[in-house]
Amino acid sequence: MTGAADWPNLATMFFRQAARLGETPFLWHKRDGAWQPESWASVARRTAAFTRALTALGVAPGDRIALVSENRPEWPIADIAIMSAGGITVPAYTTNAVRDYLHVFRDSGATGVIVSNAALAERVLPAAVEAQEMRFIITIDETALDPHAGLDIHRWDALLGDQDASPDGVAARAEETLDRATTACLIYTSGTGGVPKGVMLSHGAILANCHGAEMMLGEANATDAVFLSFLPLSHSYEHTVGQFWPISMGAQLYYAEGMDRLAANMLEARPTLMTAVPRLYESIHDRIQRGVRQAGGKTEMLFNKTLELGRRRYETGRLGPVDSIIDAVLDRLVRRKVQARFGGRLRALVSGGAPLNYEIGLFFTALGVPILQGYGQTEAAPVVSCNPPGRIKIETVGPPLDGVEVEIAGDGEILVRGELVMQGYWGDADATRETIRDGWLHTGDIGAFDQDGYLSITDRKKDIIVNSGGDNLSPQRVEGFLSLQREIAQAMVHGDRRPHLVALIVPEPEFARDWAGENGKAADLAALSEDADFRAAISAAIDRVNAGLSVIEKVRRFTLTDEPFTIDNGMMTPTMKIRRHAILEKYGDRLTALYGG
Repeated sequence: MTGAADWPNLATMFFRQAARLGETPFLWHKRDGAWQPESWASVARRTAAFTRALTALGVAPGDRIALVSENRPEWPIADIAIMSAGGITVPAYTTNAVRDYLHVFRDSGATGVIVSNAALAERVLPAAVEAQEMRFIITIDETALDPHAGLDIHRWDALLGDQDASPDGVAARAEETLDRATTACLIYTSGTGGVPKGVMLSHGAILANCHGAEMMLGEANATDAVFLSFLPLSHSYEHTVGQFWPISMGAQLYYAEGMDRLAANMLEARPTLMTAVPRLYESIHDRIQRGVRQAGGKTEMLFNKTLELGRRRYETGRLGPVDSIIDAVLDRLVRRKVQARFGGRLRALVSGGAPLNYEIGLFFTALGVPILQGYGQTEAAPVVSCNPPGRIKIETVGPPLDGVEVEIAGDGEILVRGELVMQGYWGDADATRETIRDGWLHTGDIGAFDQDGYLSITDRKKDIIVNSGGDNLSPQRVEGFLSLQREIAQAMVHGDRRPHLVALIVPEPEFARDWAGENGKAADLAALSEDADFRAAISAAIDRVNAGLSVIEKVRRFTLTDEPFTIDNGMMTPTMKIRRHAILEKYGDRLTALYGG
C-alpha cells in the first residue's frame, strides 16, 4: 500500500483509499440515538458529487471557500471536495463571533461559505453579506435564510442530487491538476497574541505530517485503527491528525456528539487512538481523582498504590520482585478498570496543542494509559515531534518526525525546516519574512534536546517573563502547577519587569461549593472571592505550589475572579490556550494593584 510519503496530493490519497476499501465502514455518526456507518465508497461518491457542484457554482483553482461546521461526515466531504475542485479550504471555528467570521472572510477573500446549521448561519450570514468577495452560501441542514441577502443560497442535498456521483472523473482530475506544492488550506491561527493570521498549508505539508506519524507510531498506527474525533476540525491539529492521518491509514473515524457526551462516546466507539489537548486529560484526571476520593477505603488505597508503583516503575525503570507481583495484581484490579473508561482497546492517547503537565502525564502512564506528548504549531502543519510508543519520556515532546529538521538557535529558539513548513501567511509578506528565514521556521518557542534526541519545550519566546532582576521564568510552568490543585480551576501569572510574580486565580467551582457547604457560607463564587476564610483556603493551595518552586517562581500575592477563562468571553482560544493580552486588558489594573501601584 502506498504511504503518505508517496501520495501526490490529499484528494488523490482519499480517492485511492476509497477505491481500495470500498464498502467497508469509514465515518460513523449518531443518528436517532444509534451509531450509523458510512462506507468509504459512499463518502467518495458524495465527495465527487459535491466537487462537481462546486465547479458548477464557478469555484475555480485558487478560490478560497470557507467551511463552518461542527465535526460530522459532511466536514471531510466538503473539505476534500473544495480541494478536488482546485479550491483552498478556509476552516473557521464554530465558536466565532460575527466579527471573527468577517475577519476570516475578508482577509482570505473567500468567495463562498459552507455552514452546517441554522444556529451557526445566524452568525455566519451577517459576516458573509458584509464580506465583499462572498458570492454564495451553502447550508448543510435545513436553514431558513433571507433570500434577499445578496448571496446565492443553496441547500447541500439539492446540490448533490443534481450531480453525477461517480468518483472516477473527479479523482483523475485531482491527480492531474494538484501536486504536493498546491495550497490545500488556509488555517487561521487562534489569535493568542492578537489578530489571527491565515497560515497557508500545502498538500505536501499535511502529507509530510501523516508520513511522520506513520513512521513514529509504528504498531499503534495499525490498519484496524479507530479514531474518536471531538477537537474542532477547524484547528490544524485535528484537521491533520484527526482527519487526514486516519485517511492515510484507512482507519475508521467516529464523530463525538460533544464534550458532554465524550465519556459515553468513548465507551461506545472504543477507539484505539485519540488525540486531545492537555485540558481534556486534566479534566479526566480530576474526575477520576474525585471518584476515588468519594469511594475512599480499599478502593482509594489500591488506587494510590497503583499510582505509587506505576510512578516508581517509570522513574526508575524497574520494580523489585515483591512489588512486581503486587503491580501485576493491580493491573487486573485497577488499571483495567481505568482503561475500560476509554473503551478498553486504547493503544495510545496523543497530546498536543499546549504543554502537558508532567504530573498529568505520569498519572496516566502509571495507570497504564500511555500519553504520547507531541509538539507543533499551525505553521508546521502542525506536528514537529512526538513521543514514540514504548519509548516515552513524559517530560519531553519526543524526537522530530521523520523528514523534519530541528535546530536550536543561539537564544534557545526552536527552528524547523522541511516540507511541513507553511508556505507563508496569507497576504502578509512582512510577517512571513519575519517567521521563515533562510527556509527555517522560527517557532517562537524555546527548547533543548537531551542526549537521546528528545526535544523539551521550556516556554514561548514572547511569553517568557523577565522580572525586574533580569531573571527569565516560564509562566506556563507555574500556571500548570497551580491548576493541578483541586482548589484552583485556572490561573494566569503576571510579573514582567516586576520584582515578583502575582496571579489571577479562578477557583474550582466544585471545591467552592463543597467548602461553602462545610463552612456554612452561600455557594456564590462572587461573594466567596471576598471571603477571608475562602481566600485563606486558596492561599494554602498556592503555598503548596510555592513550596516546590524556585524563589523567582513563587507567587507572592493573588486576586480571585468568579469568571472563568472561556472561548465565549475571549479569554481562551478555541484550542484552550489562555489569551494573556485579553485577560490583562480586563484584569490588568487588579494585577497591578497587587504590587501596591
